[in-house]
Amino acid sequence: MTDEGVQEAAGYFFSRPADTLRAIADAVGGAYAALFRGSIFNYLRPDDLVAAFRPITETLANATPLIAAGLGVALAFRVGLFNIGGRGQMLIAAAAAGYVGAYIPMPPVIHLIVALVVGIIGGALWGGLVGLLKARTGAHEVIVTIMLNYVAFYLVSYLLRTEGALQAPGQNNPKSGPMLETAVFPDLLGPQYNLNLGFILVVLATIYVWYLLNRSAMGFQFRAVGENPHAARVAGINVGSVYVKVMLIAGALVGLAGVYQVLGNFTGGFAAGLDAGIGFDAITVALLGRSKPWGVFFAGILFGALKAGSYTMQAAEGIPVDIVLVVQSFIVLFIAAPPLVRAIFRLPTPDSSFRWRVPSISRTKEAAR
Repeated sequence: MTDEGVQEAAGYFFSRPADTLRAIADAVGGAYAALFRGSIFNYLRPDDLVAAFRPITETLANATPLIAAGLGVALAFRVGLFNIGGRGQMLIAAAAAGYVGAYIPMPPVIHLIVALVVGIIGGALWGGLVGLLKARTGAHEVIVTIMLNYVAFYLVSYLLRTEGALQAPGQNNPKSGPMLETAVFPDLLGPQYNLNLGFILVVLATIYVWYLLNRSAMGFQFRAVGENPHAARVAGINVGSVYVKVMLIAGALVGLAGVYQVLGNFTGGFAAGLDAGIGFDAITVALLGRSKPWGVFFAGILFGALKAGSYTMQAAEGIPVDIVLVVQSFIVLFIAAPPLVRAIFRLPTPDSSFRWRVPSISRTKEAAR
């Protein structure tokens, strides 16, 4: 409807309707073709294989922090907790990893490992604080995570404005110093592609979460508490301990996304806005993935493809990049719609069905027969 060619052809629709239909097909087909070229394979550059295959690496690079943060949100979902504190957990992890990566020189391999571990620990502690408050005081995790997002943002902003903390020496901007080369994730396919070690880490994290939930005793406790915490408590499971453990692991996973934003994307410094909305996009990724590890993995790749291809859509077809936000919003709407429709029309849930009950006959009536 907003395409100029479609609008022009619609002006004489009744005289030549085929022109309007052709213009619509060109507009829609051109948009999806541009999305494909920007996210999977640029078939317009067959002579340059590096440029032709760069889109798929951009998709995987954009998907990496979404997958890591989505795993943290999904794991909390499986225990019945709503972790919307991804932004705070990312910022604390990024600040911890960024300080080690920028201001503490170490040997090459050790430096990267220490920065990675310190960042993950920072995210885990920030998430574990939510679980501790939930277990000890019964505080609602939604309120706690929202408030801790603000605490983390203003704390990191303060540190970035304080020389001697995170602010780069000799500058007034609220920005850290550049990461040392020994603390940056190495490239997987060379400097011509924007894909580094972070993607391998999120693949390993996905395998770990799958194993944790489906093959470990701790995962059984997580799933039991998520199904019914009261029944789990009666069965002897320490529900409070489960809340603390799951938020520690969830915070570590989300913290991995923050570490990637600092050590994976660039060698320069970072600012307080490095989360780039990933903490909230991770909720959509977890919902689309049905809170299952591999579902979250492929949902993150889908969202990474939408983000990578949106820039080509805007450049080639004039479609604004905001269309990605529209698509994400529709995804959440469609995921939430089935339970809403079932509640309004009193329909059965997918895991149950209508069963015709056999009329019970009382013993008195049987005796009378």
